[in-house]
Amino acid sequence: MKTIYLSGPIMDEHLGLAREWREEAKVKLGGHFNLLDPMRRNFKDREVDSANEIVEFDLQDVRDADILLVNYNKNSIGTSMEVFYAAQNLGKFVIAFSPFTFQDCSPWMVRYCTKILPSLSNASDYLISHFTD
Repeated sequence: MKTIYLSGPIMDEHLGLAREWREEAKVKLGGHFNLLDPMRRNFKDREVDSANEIVEFDLQDVRDADILLVNYNKNSIGTSMEVFYAAQNLGKFVIAFSPFTFQDCSPWMVRYCTKILPSLSNASDYLISHFTD
């Protein structure tokens, strides 16, 4: 089974929203993939002593994953860094879902996401179709 890292805004995102889509992804994809959810850790943003840990644990999850599933619902520095690192440095597939039209997407996200789809359902179907037996 391939492993997917669930990348998307956490900092400055309402906690319910940061968790909600990840829980939905677990329902849709859990039987087909191993899922790495950064929300499983209980770090607090903006705590100086945990900042390096947050970044390093997230980067380790990116390294451990075969694929990134990205919620591109708003601009997020951390999410963008994960996408760039996974695509440019590690050559991973990066599948995003976004409410933005192509014209409204950051050129950086367009360049470093393998595919951007309009919804989590579309992205889940794509992943199941292309990455399972």
